[in-house]
Parts: sequence; structure tokens; C-alpha cells
Amino acid sequence: MSIDLHRSFGYQDVEPTERERLIRRVFDSVAPRYDLMNDAMSFGIHRLWKRHLAKKTAPGPGQIIVDLAGGTGDVARRLSGRGAAVVICDPSLAMMREGSAQGLGKVACVAGTGESMPFADASVDGVTIAFGIRNMTHMEAALAEIARVLKPGGRCLCLEFSKPWAPVRPFYNLYSFLVIPRLGAWVARQPAAYTYLVESIRRFPDQREMASLMEAAGLHDVHYRNLSFGIACLHIGTR
Repeated sequence: MSIDLHRSFGYQDVEPTERERLIRRVFDSVAPRYDLMNDAMSFGIHRLWKRHLAKKTAPGPGQIIVDLAGGTGDVARRLSGRGAAVVICDPSLAMMREGSAQGLGKVACVAGTGESMPFADASVDGVTIAFGIRNMTHMEAALAEIARVLKPGGRCLCLEFSKPWAPVRPFYNLYSFLVIPRLGAWVARQPAAYTYLVESIRRFPDQREMASLMEAAGLHDVHYRNLSFGIACLHIGTR
């Protein structure tokens, strides 16, 4: 699959509907090797970050937890088996099919975007999203949609790449721009897709800016914790 890098990945130059379509193509193209690529480019550390996310979510019996942009279900699997109903909501059918082929147990899958989830107002106890919020066409709208579907007292837990601590930043940037696209070519066979992913990380708001966006969307008691020197960050807000 060929992706026009110049045309696809200029945020300001692509119409929102076109950008949504192109991003979906990116994830459809990498679905078969997505989990393998995550292990390769993070040296497996993403598993520790997601384990921390699942621990902080602490789903309980009778709760409904939506894993937004849940893809192949690596977070949803960690959330299931604790008595809660866990639902993956993702626009990429290819990613969810890949997850189903690996086995999702009782985890359900529904198609939906972050800006328009197929859930009623105040109907879910928690929304998790791991490395997916930066791929929303309208991130502010997606955060408002998360607030809409949460019950009062429900929480949003957003795990995302962020701004590393200053001493780490030069090495991280070098690795991101030089190594990750080459890994994408070798492991996932999609160098353009992973060039996009690196660019989306570079443009993502830093920790404080992200907290402000969550508050503006109607979430309260927003706080965050840096992981691995700020390479990743877990933001938590309450409806």
C-alpha cells in the first residue's frame, strides 16, 4: 500500500474528513504487525505503560469501560476479567479484526470515532484511550464526547506520548526521526505510516496543555503522571 507522505501528513493542509480517511488507511495498513511494531520501537516498555493504565483504571464488577481507539485490544485485555463489561470502540475494522483473531475473550467491539461514539449520555463508568487521542480529527471534540458518555464520577484515563524531560529530549528526538521510520520499513513494511506517527507525536500538546484541554472539555480534577522521563504521560480526569 502506497501512502503519499507529503499529501497525507500535513495537518494544516488536509481537510478534516480527508485527514480522518488517511489516518484510517494508516492503521488499516499496519494492523497485521501493529503489536509487533509497538514492541520493537518501545523495547516492550509500552506494555508496562499500559499495565499502569489498567491498574489506575481499576474496573469493578458491573461497570462499563470503553477502550476508545482500542485497536487490537491490548489494553482491553488487561481491563477484562475483573467483572466489568469492556468495549473497544475504534474506527478501524482491520485493527479490531486483528485483535479478535488473537482472542479477546468477553471484550466487545463496536465501530465508532472519538468524535462520535455510539453510546448514550452518561452511560459508561470509564473511558480509556492509549496512544489514540492524537490521531483524532478534532481532539477537542473527542474530549467533549468522552465527557458526554461518562457518568457523573466516571473517569477518563488518557495514556499518550508527551514531552520528555530536557536531558532526554535530544536522544529521544534522534531515535524518533531516524530509527522509528526505519523500523516501520523493516518490521511493519510501512515507513510512511510510521513517519506520520512520529510527526503526530511531535505536534502533540505537552503535559500542561493536554491537562488544560481536558479541563476545557468539562473534565475535573485533572492530573497527570509522567512515565519513562516524560516520554509517555497518563492524564486522568473525572466527569
